[in-house]
Amino acid sequence: MNDDRSHSSLLVPPSTQDWMQGVLSAKVVLVMYGDYQCPRSADVYKLIKAIKRELSAASGEDDLCFIFRHFPQTKIYPHAQRAAQAAVAAAAQGKFWLMSDTLFDHQQRLENGYLVEYANDLGLDIPQFLKELSKQVHIDRINEDIEGGMQSGVTTAPALFINNIQYTGRWKMTELMTAIVAASH
Repeated sequence: MNDDRSHSSLLVPPSTQDWMQGVLSAKVVLVMYGDYQCPRSADVYKLIKAIKRELSAASGEDDLCFIFRHFPQTKIYPHAQRAAQAAVAAAAQGKFWLMSDTLFDHQQRLENGYLVEYANDLGLDIPQFLKELSKQVHIDRINEDIEGGMQSGVTTAPALFINNIQYTGRWKMTELMTAIVAASH
């Protein structure tokens, strides 16, 4: 990853308001803008989780903070927005990452009935979950993610920022790992 200024910078800095695995003081902070119905977003999400596991196993430290932000592309993926709402509703019950894993694993089945089934499988309070979905109580939070992404030059998901600089390399394990290791030095 070269560091010329043609790359976009992340204009909404990582914060404790984000959904994260790891700590903000990590050597590398990875921010992903993703869409639960987008196959490439699912691939990148799984790739990042694999890299995070590998780095933790290799160093024994948590040198990577992974942040997920919503960027549903509703013109392409009709269930993406509702899936994002389901993830945030699950987050309200402490199950954001488990719901995200489930949504990406089952992205061909994101209709309302399936979302309730996933919530039930995760042990969520179903009446609360349904109330939050029907009243769209989390839509503003999702729209904040989208707006922040657009301000940072995101036009499509997935988009990835490594230490606030947009990653423009290939979505392959070796290339992404190299960029992450380089950013940690």
